[in-house]
Amino acid sequence: MIIAIDHLNIVVADLERSVLFYTELLGFRLMKEAQLEGEWIDRIVGLKGVKGQVAYVVAPGGEPRIELLHYETPTGANPAANNQANTIGLRHFAMRVDDIAAMTAKLREAGVDVVSDPVKVPQGVVNHDQGEKTLVYFRDPDGVVLELAQYR
Repeated sequence: MIIAIDHLNIVVADLERSVLFYTELLGFRLMKEAQLEGEWIDRIVGLKGVKGQVAYVVAPGGEPRIELLHYETPTGANPAANNQANTIGLRHFAMRVDDIAAMTAKLREAGVDVVSDPVKVPQGVVNHDQGEKTLVYFRDPDGVVLELAQYR
């Protein structure tokens, strides 16, 4: 039986840049960092000669943590289709905010690729116990699709 989500992994091109994005701009807290290499990680990920750096960040509200992982070797690709909301696979995760308009403005001021202004989900589409839902998509420095969610 699954107990909980432990962490989400995002493979990044530049670990320092991504840590700054998630901590300084989004307000996550850096928990720990580590170097990953050796036969054990090769076995887990199914690649040979893995050498990577990882940083774990967590939102102010707590877990699950996000694992920002930079592969020094072997390097991977970043297909343009991964940056599109309709590409098959894990495409985004949403972060709850208290003031979606202010956070969207902060992202835009920082030069972040924000897809739209905040959009209210029409009543009756999905009814949430937390109330009316407003959403906005944006992309991190590697083009990873992220979402802000506000409930009223």
